[in-house]
Amino acid sequence: MKKLGTTLAVSAVVAAATVVACTTAEAFSKKVRDACSADFASLCSQYKPDSAQLRRCFQSNRKQLTSDCVSALVDAGEVPARYLKR
Repeated sequence: MKKLGTTLAVSAVVAAATVVACTTAEAFSKKVRDACSADFASLCSQYKPDSAQLRRCFQSNRKQLTSDCVSALVDAGEVPARYLKR
């Protein structure tokens, strides 16, 4: 019985950590969503919002992103400030 309790406790901690990691690591802020909506539509609309694929798409198309989008991404800590100097 003690082993079952330990297993359940470990499972609960892993599940909680996964939820926290997913919500903080993948969620773009409203400011980023607003500033980058046109870039998303024209460059990366085939990917789901907040997905790793969308992040890679923005990364590979960073030279085509609007300055508003890049500024929002920098302000949100999503990309380094050097991206402002294209």
